Amino acid sequence: MPANIIGFDENKKRISTQQLLQQIYAALENGETEFEVFSSGHHDIGGPLWTGDGKPLRFRVKNPGQRVGSFGLDGTEIVVEGSAPADAGWLNAGATLTILGDGGDTTAHCAASGKIYVAGRVGARSGSLMKRDPAYDPPELWVLKNTGSFSFEFMGGGIAVVCGIGCETQESVLGDRSCVGMVGGTIYVRGPVQGLSEEVWLLDLDEADREFLASGLPVFLEKIGRTHLLGQLIDPGQWKKIVAKTYEERKGHHRITMREFRLGKWVAGGIFGELVNDDYGHVAGLVNAGADRLKIPRWIDKRYAAPCESSCPSAIPTQDRIKLLRQGKVREALELVLQYSPFPGSVCGEVCPNLCMDACTRQYIDKPVGMKELGRLSTDIAAPPALPPSGKRVAVIGGGPGGLSAAWQLRLMGHEVVVYEADVEVGGKLRQVIPGERLPQNVLSAEIDRIRSLGVTIRTGVHVDASLFGTIRNESDAVVIASGAHNPVVIPFPGHERLVKGLDFLKEVNAGKRPSVGEKVVVIGAGNAAMDVCLGAYAMGAKKVTAIDIQRPAAFKHEIDHVKALGGEILWPVFTHKVDEKGLHTKDGRLLEADTVIIAIGERPDLSYVPREWLTDRGMIDVEETRQVVRAQDIFAIGDAVAPGLLTHAIGAGREVAENIDVFLAGGAPVAKKKPQVIPQSCLSKELFRPQNRGRFCVTDAKGESNRCISCGTCRDCSMCLEACPEGAIRRVDKENGGYEYVSEDHLCIGCGICAGICPCGIWAMELNVG
Repeated sequence: MPANIIGFDENKKRISTQQLLQQIYAALENGETEFEVFSSGHHDIGGPLWTGDGKPLRFRVKNPGQRVGSFGLDGTEIVVEGSAPADAGWLNAGATLTILGDGGDTTAHCAASGKIYVAGRVGARSGSLMKRDPAYDPPELWVLKNTGSFSFEFMGGGIAVVCGIGCETQESVLGDRSCVGMVGGTIYVRGPVQGLSEEVWLLDLDEADREFLASGLPVFLEKIGRTHLLGQLIDPGQWKKIVAKTYEERKGHHRITMREFRLGKWVAGGIFGELVNDDYGHVAGLVNAGADRLKIPRWIDKRYAAPCESSCPSAIPTQDRIKLLRQGKVREALELVLQYSPFPGSVCGEVCPNLCMDACTRQYIDKPVGMKELGRLSTDIAAPPALPPSGKRVAVIGGGPGGLSAAWQLRLMGHEVVVYEADVEVGGKLRQVIPGERLPQNVLSAEIDRIRSLGVTIRTGVHVDASLFGTIRNESDAVVIASGAHNPVVIPFPGHERLVKGLDFLKEVNAGKRPSVGEKVVVIGAGNAAMDVCLGAYAMGAKKVTAIDIQRPAAFKHEIDHVKALGGEILWPVFTHKVDEKGLHTKDGRLLEADTVIIAIGERPDLSYVPREWLTDRGMIDVEETRQVVRAQDIFAIGDAVAPGLLTHAIGAGREVAENIDVFLAGGAPVAKKKPQVIPQSCLSKELFRPQNRGRFCVTDAKGESNRCISCGTCRDCSMCLEACPEGAIRRVDKENGGYEYVSEDHLCIGCGICAGICPCGIWAMELNVG
């Protein structure tokens, strides 16, 4: 009696394939060689299995899953009662597999030996990759009816027999595109055949072929229980065989003409026949103009932002400023930056970390464009005229970089602006904490005077509390909160009362008070502000300054290098345990001797003058993307009152909030500004620029940087595209406003892309012609 293998447990629930196979393995260990398998889609039944004494294995399977008989070995016989799903007989290595129904897709896929008998049809890609090892008998696949499409792809060996029973009315018993890539083996086929690969021959049978079928057909029909069909199949005149062409025969492959392809493959009767309507009249040539081009050039001046503009928090379009310099419009170039920042000399030219230079494309050729030098050119430029009075009044709380930037922009728009500053002078941290060696005070004073000259009212020494804030709000059409962050953060470890607050220390230094520090100073923190504290400590007479941090120092490299050049040391990671009269004790037991310990790990804003419900859980102003306060639409907030950032972030936010307030005062709804997409580096032809010797590089004339700027994303009017176009299809057109554009004439342009390839600035783009 055969061993019964059931694919369900005692609760009639389907067990896993692994559990079913474990039953088979256990029965095999107990000496069983015959199996009745009642499956429920369990896969991999029938192989690879063998017995120690070489006895044959027999399986009778109902409802198998994928890969029944896969890896089946010599001596294994499998009978499937009914049909089998995909991959039946996959990688068959000698087993005999009989399917008393249909076989799914990829039946006999990769079969290397053994025999597979199918009493119905088989699916797509069946017989593909069949192969033969000369040491063993070739694999055989016998199919009573027909195959799906793509059958016998890349067949390398073996024998297939497709009988075509009941398929006389079909276009092809082998489906569509059969035998693609076939290099070996033989296929015997009875019935109509179409769509064969050109890599095979369809031939008549010879005597050996007839003998093979005469001996094999009775066995096949007996296996599948269809012996009554022998008389219908035995006539050899009904059969053809398919074999692969030899390598030499393939070399003589005939290429069809373009017309043959178009009429027979592309549309009529082809794979796109139901999708494409063709009038068969106009035929495009190999080189085309107009509507027949594959791609069309587009002049996309300023569609993308330059890397410098995109990375600048103030969004200064340096490429436009340099373009004006290149055109000889020096005053317009120097005034342009004032549309974006009132501090081109103080910030761009002195204290800014110049993120624009970090992004500058020119660095990949030699050195970035000298942004600091360009910024200093605009220090003494007079303020541009403001628009006529709007009748609107805006109050700005805080006279730091962000507040003054907002005031500057709002005044240029014609609004009355009043700035309220608690200190005796405006400038915020630009004036209060940045060392004079980094920012000359005469430069800052000149730029603040320029803001005053525009008509901005500045009231200093005004401490805004809740009562005054309410009054200011009632007197104004809109209010900007830009009061910054001036409360130093202090960690309450033992001895924290001995700490000197970094912000207070820098304010005293800049005020000329010369605070005492001793010879040894430890600074807790290693950000940019902490580096300023280190410089201040050395200026006050310290002999040794050590900065510590719990993580990698956040200061910019040039700030760190400056401190190290003076003899400073930066240690990380270091965790503070306590501070006493000896200095700072770390959690790992070290003592950093210090006469003075200064903490500079950031500041928090004092927003006690606004309602508590306006604040976030972190104590910052809660604003929308438009920088409007969520609970008060006439109030706007920027800078450190919202989130910590660089000085240039505050300046950029000042311009952005001014634009939103201008919309608000006009009765509109402000919309958050989206950052422009930066031009991809692959669009730029950097190889057209001659590199300078980095070792000798020095910016002696900032105006000369106009020749080094690549003008990323902005046309530099070099006319290289016009001169290089082989068809003369490009022309330059002057506009009434004094501008220009380059135009490609469709009836002349052949879409070759030379204009896009030669453009150094990435202005020409080749777009697919989908018209």
